[in-house]
Amino acid sequence: MAAFNYHALDGSGRDIRGVLEAETSRQARNQLREQKLFPIEVTPVNRLSVERLRFGRRGMSSAALSLLTRQWSMLLGAGLTIEQSLTALIEQTEDARARQVLAGVRAEVLAGHQLHRALGHYESAFPPIYRAVVDAGEKSGELEVLFSRLADYLETWQATRQKIMQALLYPILVSTAALLIVTGLVTYVVPQIVGVFKQSKQALPLLTRSLILLSDFLRAFWYWLFAGTATAIWLTRRALRQDEALRMRWHRYLLRLPLLGRHLRTLESARLASTLAIMIGSGVPLLTALETGKAVIANRVLRQAVDHAIRQVREGTPLHRALAVDKLFPPLLVHLIASGEASGTLDQMLQRAATQQQAELDRRTAVALGLFEPLLIMVMGGVVLMIVLAILMPIMEINLLMR
Repeated sequence: MAAFNYHALDGSGRDIRGVLEAETSRQARNQLREQKLFPIEVTPVNRLSVERLRFGRRGMSSAALSLLTRQWSMLLGAGLTIEQSLTALIEQTEDARARQVLAGVRAEVLAGHQLHRALGHYESAFPPIYRAVVDAGEKSGELEVLFSRLADYLETWQATRQKIMQALLYPILVSTAALLIVTGLVTYVVPQIVGVFKQSKQALPLLTRSLILLSDFLRAFWYWLFAGTATAIWLTRRALRQDEALRMRWHRYLLRLPLLGRHLRTLESARLASTLAIMIGSGVPLLTALETGKAVIANRVLRQAVDHAIRQVREGTPLHRALAVDKLFPPLLVHLIASGEASGTLDQMLQRAATQQQAELDRRTAVALGLFEPLLIMVMGGVVLMIVLAILMPIMEINLLMR
């Protein structure tokens, strides 16, 4: 049976969209009519999904993929076949896009394709590590075990992402509220109060005059300032996307920053170690695992270092020596890899390194946010103090003149 996307109307004229399975599009339309729906469009899922997802549209969110993988692992552990587990997942998921992707994968499997090749038609939904682990599971016959490890891997990184977002939520809210308050003071409150001093025609202090100029500028040109900032951000992002040399210089600059640089190295090292651990533990060859690990690294400089390591490993150099050449990865990661290569427990040492790097990442994030919050309060307090002084200084001068 094939999967079809449908667009139909119910008896009240409301749009209904979804996915159903049928032998032909005519049978799919008959099924919709039996459900008292009027079909408008019925399209094969595999063709439509491939066209949409291959051109950069995301198949499903990371949270949805993590949940789906855990459910898939449980279904395979219960003894269901790949086809049966896909059918159950299609019925279980409430995400229309995920349901569409799964229906397309099931159609490919029913057509005789291996599961990892069926997932390869939806590259934006299933990352390289996902497809590589599934391929290893199919070859080894331990797909259930490897799905469980893959689910653990995805859940760990999803939890890390959520932890970082929750930690950043409070500073973002405080910064936004403070910016809005200061903007309101400068553009509305200050002109109302300082207007009285202008009418007195007395010589105003430098701080007050500067605040008046800033207020007048923001009130007159705020839209140009907003448009210019948005345009500059858009042009910068476009230049970084199109110019590889510029992007490389920018990523190298980020790694040189005092605090952010080490944080980024720790994050990327944890990603690399986790990916290599699950890939090598799944029986994937080292060079293939390194290619997949390179794909999950976002920083171009570190990705280039992994690419250099791949070439050296291909020539017979041990992995720990290849990674140590550029001196970009943490020494502890390199030493643990060396220990794993010497003892034949590389996957275990990589997992230990990933755990250690993750713990260090959590510690650095907590310390950075602990310092950022009071610093933010001090900066905003200083800004408000300058505004208050700019208002009070003319009043104090008037009082002195009256005496």
